[in-house]
Amino acid sequence: MINPKKIEEVAKQLAESLPSGLKQFAGEFEDKSKQIMQNQLMKLDVVSHEEFEVQQHVLLKTREKLEALQAQVDALEKRLSEIESE
Repeated sequence: MINPKKIEEVAKQLAESLPSGLKQFAGEFEDKSKQIMQNQLMKLDVVSHEEFEVQQHVLLKTREKLEALQAQVDALEKRLSEIESE
């Protein structure tokens, strides 16, 4: 779901962007920022791209079935209407 390498990369970039006077704390800062980002990202209600694509496919199939059923209902209503008007 969440790519740990991306989190590590962002944490490293943050640590590298610290002013030179704070470089001695860079390792600790990187670890803490990585931990904070992981915790915050876990709180988000997100799905993986793969899961999103699967759900998108399911939705498409459901929509196709619904359209087919609607066409059947329309045809049956038309037929019933024709029978009643005879």
